[in-house]
Amino acid sequence: MDPGRLFLALGGVWCAASILKGAFGAHLLAARLDARGLELWELAARYGFYAGLGLAVIGLAAGRGSTGGLQLAGGLLAAGSVLFSGSLACMAMGGPRWLGAATPLGGSSMIAGFLVLAWTVWRH
Repeated sequence: MDPGRLFLALGGVWCAASILKGAFGAHLLAARLDARGLELWELAARYGFYAGLGLAVIGLAAGRGSTGGLQLAGGLLAAGSVLFSGSLACMAMGGPRWLGAATPLGGSSMIAGFLVLAWTVWRH
């Protein structure tokens, strides 16, 4: 599968999963988690959705030309989303607080992914 189609498909799945995660939190976890846990869960779902949209944009951009920088951007965005949203979701569910160390690494990776996307598109 070419990178454009791959990132576009991943973006769609990522967005759908984020909506499911948000609904799960709002309907099934609301009675089980405290306010901070629900806040972390919602933040994880929201930023996962942003990453999904970013992956879809990368997929669309990859269909228009050079994919080298876009592959890097997509990889950074996907990995960052897993680290950021994953660590927050785990902590919301009562996971160890040391998982919070992965959150800024994930956020930094997501930021880098969006910056690489911008730079790659700007250059071409």
